[in-house]
Amino acid sequence: MTQSKTWSQRFESALHPAIARFNASIGFDIELIEYDLTGSVAHAKMLAKTGIITPEEGDRLVEGLEQIRQEYREGKFVPGIDAEDVHFAVERRLTELVGDVGKKLHTARSRNDQVGTDTRLYLRDRICRIREKLRDFQGILLDLAESHIETLIPGYTHLQRAQPVSLAHHLLAYFEMAQRDWERLGEIYQRVNISPLGSGALAGTTFPIDRRYTAELLGFGGVYANSLDGVSDRDFAVEFLAAASLIMVHLSRLSEEMILWASEEFGFIRLTDSCATGSSIMPQKKNPDVPELVRGKTGRVFG
Repeated sequence: MTQSKTWSQRFESALHPAIARFNASIGFDIELIEYDLTGSVAHAKMLAKTGIITPEEGDRLVEGLEQIRQEYREGKFVPGIDAEDVHFAVERRLTELVGDVGKKLHTARSRNDQVGTDTRLYLRDRICRIREKLRDFQGILLDLAESHIETLIPGYTHLQRAQPVSLAHHLLAYFEMAQRDWERLGEIYQRVNISPLGSGALAGTTFPIDRRYTAELLGFGGVYANSLDGVSDRDFAVEFLAAASLIMVHLSRLSEEMILWASEEFGFIRLTDSCATGSSIMPQKKNPDVPELVRGKTGRVFG
């Protein structure tokens, strides 16, 4: 059994099923579907605004895309491996809903600027969410520090007692780390928040598009000055991963201290029953699973 290629006009044979499975990315890039739909809605509106398609065609495209969004949220649209990737899955379903006009959605757009736009929309959203979580984390640290200004604990070097320090001072060290993490993500956001849509495959398009209009619809702060740069570089993604790695380093460091402090040897803190687990054979155990798992998951971010 063979499978039809996504872009197959010039090919005489279908794709081998093993190759199709190997090529497919739908299993993980389905995570981008909401952002792909949002970017496509903006692109469809731009095509209609500039006269590349008719207003009626633009309306049909937008309505179809929003119907796909609703179907996905309700669990009615679940693309299979034959879709290859999320972008083809959306376009195929759109054509099923609105007919051949659905094929006009890709006018003046390449997969390159489409994927670049989706990725930036995704990261922009994730950066905002993480910054909110960091602020929540800082608030918890401040509340704890305020309650323990006079609480003294040993400060350690080489895991040997070195100098006394207030617990508040110790906790506020993590507040400062989180503050830098928050600021770092904000700086990265500025570089993520630039629209590559309209860059095409690498050298733009001869269609009379309006890049600034789509950037405005999508909430971007501007457009890429160079189309090749817009689609060929992923430095913004590497920056995000570096910032995420630093956040995990800080959380891993705090988690390690919590594990030590909750041990019988240290006994500085006591875990509540709702935050610990027991042992299948040793009833005296109270295991600090949460900080242990935080430390373990750090490697996933480091890569």
